[in-house]
Amino acid sequence: MPHRLFRTAAPVLPLAALLFLVAAPAEAAAIDARGMSILWVLPFAGILLSIALLPLLTPNLWHHHFGKISAFWAACFILPFALRDGTGATAHVLLEVALHEYIPFIILLLALFTVAGGVRITGNLNGSPSLNTAMLLFGTVIASWMGTTGASMLLIRPLIRANDNRKHNVHVVVFFIFLVSNIGGSLTPLGDPPLFLGFLKGVDFFWTTSHLFMPTLVSTVVLLGLFYAIDSYYFRKEGIVPADPTPDSPIGMQGGVNLVLLAAIVLAVLMSGTWKPGIVFNLFGIDVELQNLARDIALLAITFASLKLTEAETRSGNGFTWGPILEVAKLFAAIFITIIPAIAILRAGKDGALSGLVALASNPDGTPNNAMYFWLAGSLSSFLDNAPTYLVFFNMASGDAATLMGPLGATLAAVSAGAVFMGANSYIGNAPNFMVKAIAEEMNVKMPSFFGYMAWSCCILLPLFVLLTFLFFRT
Repeated sequence: MPHRLFRTAAPVLPLAALLFLVAAPAEAAAIDARGMSILWVLPFAGILLSIALLPLLTPNLWHHHFGKISAFWAACFILPFALRDGTGATAHVLLEVALHEYIPFIILLLALFTVAGGVRITGNLNGSPSLNTAMLLFGTVIASWMGTTGASMLLIRPLIRANDNRKHNVHVVVFFIFLVSNIGGSLTPLGDPPLFLGFLKGVDFFWTTSHLFMPTLVSTVVLLGLFYAIDSYYFRKEGIVPADPTPDSPIGMQGGVNLVLLAAIVLAVLMSGTWKPGIVFNLFGIDVELQNLARDIALLAITFASLKLTEAETRSGNGFTWGPILEVAKLFAAIFITIIPAIAILRAGKDGALSGLVALASNPDGTPNNAMYFWLAGSLSSFLDNAPTYLVFFNMASGDAATLMGPLGATLAAVSAGAVFMGANSYIGNAPNFMVKAIAEEMNVKMPSFFGYMAWSCCILLPLFVLLTFLFFRT
């Protein structure tokens, strides 16, 4: 793994070294975006469109060169900004993003990915409407605590094995993506990357638990009820099903120590949000609080403990590889860099180049239109990565966590729900979606095409989201 991590960082090392050699250690001024052109947002749009389209249009090119493509878009911001504001200011901005957002974000994902990948469910059951519904409910509940990716990777293979003798099983995987890979991750910062970014910005750990509980409950009840009806119909229609190629066998679990480590991850993140010793370290003009540093060190220690304590056979049985987390590290390095000018312009409000977007999400009196925030954040999250989309609308609404948890609480709830829930609208809305599709196809489930899947999501999810709008996000 170390040599692969070096290859991950290699494209940006020379440029980073140059910037930091000449960087001024003093505190840099915030970016004044009032005069910044909309052209500064193009690198951010470029990396997001590359992530959305290139895997579909040119999968071989993307698979072999996504790191170079990410570095290209990052350089499209870094080099012009260095020419405009100087290498010292540029280095300061990049280091601030790295220390406050990117590094903590990647460390948490690495810990969750490693720990969840060390838990393997063995054995097989006979898929029935009751069993399938119960498995979807269980996956939805645990997704907020081990991440949508972790819950998806843990349960998708057992669920498919339970239904591998049934002729109609596509709907089982589709609803799994709706619930376990997306909506289930809405209640804690551990559940889905957008919410952890909000946590890093100052949103309380249990804020989403309380404010998104009812939208999540309504969504879960509606989808599970609809799934049970559809699955029961197909189950009755099939009559006597063929013999199960993976006969019933007792359910077991390997790598149980990782459940203890998962609890340790929760405690580490909770600690960083509640323990405030007031100790701050200054690194090249960037303040790093002790509790955040302690959290990241603890998460790295948990990651290495999981690697040490988990049998290799358990990980190989899960199909565990480092590829997905390395891809995420490269892509999000570019995303966090290129989003810098977009966030600065949004913070300029009506004086910025994105004033039209700000006006679209505002009522005539200037207050936020929560329904528009829900649908705008959700629509972009359906096709672009939901984590940077969340950041865009978080900053457009205010950018201040205290304000968004207080008088603008309904707006933050709308942004959070839109980013998490509507990631289920397409295969590319959230990282686990495509991973689940690939695993299902490996196990001979004839998954729908990109637009075939969207036919399912449009017919089932869009009416649900309209209902949520009227129930929770009208004001």
